[in-house]
Amino acid sequence: MSDVLRSKAASRITKRCGDASVRQPVAETLDAIGDRMGKVIIITGAASEIGQGICHELAQAGHTVYVSRRETNDRSVHRAKRTEADAGKPGGDLRTIEFDVSSEASVNSAIETIVAENGRLDVVLHNSGQVVYGPAEAFTPEQLAEIYDANVLSTQRVNRAALPQLRKQGQGLLIWVTSSSARGGSVPFLGAYASSKAALDALALSYAGELARWGIETTIVVPSALGPGHYVRSGRPADAIRAEEYADGPTADVSEIALSGLAELSPRDPASQEVASAIVNVVDMPFGQRPLRVHFGPDDDGAAVVDAVAERIRAELLRRIGLADILKPTIIG
Repeated sequence: MSDVLRSKAASRITKRCGDASVRQPVAETLDAIGDRMGKVIIITGAASEIGQGICHELAQAGHTVYVSRRETNDRSVHRAKRTEADAGKPGGDLRTIEFDVSSEASVNSAIETIVAENGRLDVVLHNSGQVVYGPAEAFTPEQLAEIYDANVLSTQRVNRAALPQLRKQGQGLLIWVTSSSARGGSVPFLGAYASSKAALDALALSYAGELARWGIETTIVVPSALGPGHYVRSGRPADAIRAEEYADGPTADVSEIALSGLAELSPRDPASQEVASAIVNVVDMPFGQRPLRVHFGPDDDGAAVVDAVAERIRAELLRRIGLADILKPTIIG
């Protein structure tokens, strides 16, 4: 075993949680001759800026990364091609695979291919999502269903395809990239997006408890509030007439006030490189030491405070009903 590998095995990483930093030891997985073994990882939402950063950082860290992408427009195609180009860089093992998270058959086929090529799957990273902005009433039921499909149901398709393999292995990791809007202070015109992220957060928490005895860990990554520019570039309600009524009525100044206020609190979106590094840190942590939730960046909307209270209540409830053991994953075998 080389001195470099020994150094890596003894290295430490920093997990950011709000403004606090907690240093954790990194446990390397080594093969029979002492070489580092990377994890096999599938990532959704790789075409986004944060997704690209995550893919690159994990591949450079020595993991085998499978990219899931939906080529829905020219912009996402360009980003996906840039991500694919990273696969040829030294130290990276980034593999693209046709994978449509809106199709159960496509998801099942992709997971089967990954397991066939590697004999295992270690990490499922949910990063796909659609951001929308506008009066809740102006989103049609069909449009809201599309948002929930992209932000929530897509994760269920992936989980149902991947979890049988992870449960068979007796070990695995689910990482969910959510949003501070799920628990933070409610901002007008973000209801459609925030409600989908709240649903995702609730689903992730339920999975955390249900999978703990199977040896599968859960980490929910919560980036800080997005900058106003992100919402300006996001999707809009399909019912333009209803949206105009809000724009011309007593709520005419609400959007401008809200976006101006957000600009003062969060002048820019979370740096994709920093979010990606935080996720790599979680992946490289030893089994049983990964946090259930990681808040990244300043807590301008109070989400970290709300989550801290909610986690204490959840832990107390599980202890009272006799399920304290599912607060931590079980070591299988």
